[in-house]
Amino acid sequence: MEMNDYKPKSFWQRPEGVTGMLFGAGILLGGGYLLTQALPIILDGALTTLQIGLVLMALAAVIYMVLDPKMRNLIWYMYKSVMRWITGLFVQIDPIGILKSYVDDLKSNLRKMNKQIGVLRGQMHKLREMIKNNKREIQTNLSMASKARDKNKQAVMILKSRKAGRLKESNLKLEDLYKKMEVLYRVLTKMYENSEIMMEDIKDQVQVKEQERKIIHTSHSAMKSAMNIISGNKDKRYMFDMALEAIADDVSNKVGEMERFMEMSSNFMDSVDLQNGVFEEEGMRMLEKWEKEGVSLILGEEKNNLLDAAENDNDVLDLDSPIAQPEKVSNHKNQYDNLFDF
Repeated sequence: MEMNDYKPKSFWQRPEGVTGMLFGAGILLGGGYLLTQALPIILDGALTTLQIGLVLMALAAVIYMVLDPKMRNLIWYMYKSVMRWITGLFVQIDPIGILKSYVDDLKSNLRKMNKQIGVLRGQMHKLREMIKNNKREIQTNLSMASKARDKNKQAVMILKSRKAGRLKESNLKLEDLYKKMEVLYRVLTKMYENSEIMMEDIKDQVQVKEQERKIIHTSHSAMKSAMNIISGNKDKRYMFDMALEAIADDVSNKVGEMERFMEMSSNFMDSVDLQNGVFEEEGMRMLEKWEKEGVSLILGEEKNNLLDAAENDNDVLDLDSPIAQPEKVSNHKNQYDNLFDF
């Protein structure tokens, strides 16, 4: 993920934006009420010289703020800072805190995904055994039909031939179902592997950046940040927080995708009844829809490779192999490190 690709949310799209709208509406209503109360007094000329002076000073201040861009930026920055502080009293908006909560979500999702993979693996073993048994039965019935034909037993030949035909038709459906299960299995295991790496990267970032953020916020006061923004200079405190928010947004989208796929795969598996050899078409359509969708945030370009591997008869899936566990390496490049190159 590149910082240049990240489009930060506007103030109004953030949680503090809602607070800002409510307070802004309150300020406008309050100001309007005071103006309606004061206007008759002003028009009647009942103000003292001091009161007139104060009104003119207030009017001049408003005109100055409207016309001077630096003053507008300063007031706007102060307003956003206050709204952020107020919102932070009720809602978690600290990017470090948000990332810590995502780590907990990922841990929970990984446990669920690991269990789901185990259930899917068991179902695939059963399905593969059913397909093998059907193939043996097909050969047995065809052999019996052949012998019945040689002995001129037409009724037996027709009966065994039809049974072999039905088993063959059933196997075509079961093999198609197995292919879809294989797609699920390959995707779930790869998502599990990539999500574990992502979780470790986030934990590393939180551990390192939490202390770094404290130092930056201590050395870069709110007023200094305001002056930098007004001057048009890059403010390290602002850029640092924006990088953390970029990570939080990216992780949010990936966790969302992870949970949606888990829900879809769970619904798919619930629609399968191996005991009776049937499955609902809706579950199959949901999976096919996912296959045709765009690039996966978690899988990236690996998505197409996984789908191709599932369709490749030469790429045999080993259901008995354990799920790949990411190894901790000293020179591992954290996928979010480049966000802090500023």
